[in-house]
Amino acid sequence: MKTVAYLGPKGSFTEVAAKALLPNETHIPFRSIPDCMDAVNEDAVDRAIVPLENAIEGSVNITLDYLIHHQRMEMAAEVTAPIFQNLMTNKKHADDWKEIDAVYSHPQAIAQCHQFLRNYIPNAEIRYTNSTAEAAKFVSESEEKIAALANETSASEYGLAIVKSKVNDYKNNSTRFIALQKGSLNKSFEQMDGVSLYKTTIMVTLPLDYTGALHQVLSAFAWRKINLSKIESRPMKTGLGNYFFIIDIDMKKDEVLIPGVQEELKALGCKVEVLGSYPCFQWEALCALQNK
Repeated sequence: MKTVAYLGPKGSFTEVAAKALLPNETHIPFRSIPDCMDAVNEDAVDRAIVPLENAIEGSVNITLDYLIHHQRMEMAAEVTAPIFQNLMTNKKHADDWKEIDAVYSHPQAIAQCHQFLRNYIPNAEIRYTNSTAEAAKFVSESEEKIAALANETSASEYGLAIVKSKVNDYKNNSTRFIALQKGSLNKSFEQMDGVSLYKTTIMVTLPLDYTGALHQVLSAFAWRKINLSKIESRPMKTGLGNYFFIIDIDMKKDEVLIPGVQEELKALGCKVEVLGSYPCFQWEALCALQNK
């Protein structure tokens, strides 16, 4: 049986996504996103499921940066999951939750609930953890008057009381999770039910001395009528003003259009790397398949 690393501990949003996408594989929790990727590189697991982007707070920078600068591997599949944050405490503090001293959670979860925290418990200290599930686990093991922001699965896993449900500031909260693995795309994903569309993700590094290079890059897609769902700059970590671009293309890598873009960009002096061409799965379709 194949193994899948996920950002743990048990009960995390990432575990829920991993079980939805790969329900028949063995799921192994790791403490951090880099640890998940390292496990794939060291052949300790076959794949890793990690968060890539949140609808409210944007990209998970540690995922992108570690993938680009440290552990390059293939993006093999994507699933977008709905995210609902809940405030939870030990049951003995459930009635006086507005008097808690601190709230623990992942930085993105804290940011997703900024207005709620400000309006309801403005005096509580904010403390960050590697994952929402780690926050829930910590709160369950503590005698202090503290709370966690996490999902319902974490509350059940660690015996916590949800004192306020769905506290994220925006209702349409969701996170893209990506499956990473060594080597080329695993065709088994393409044979699964629930695929809604395909994406190809590329990394483009612009020449430093080419005026209007970004405009030329976008033109290479535009005249071919290729739709881009996302373009994002990230620092190259070589000095201020030096960036590379991550571009999501709304199509599967073919033999004509995307290779044509690559050649055109290379002719402009750009460096182009394909990070993956992969199926994207609908959350509702995956859940329906598991309920059959």
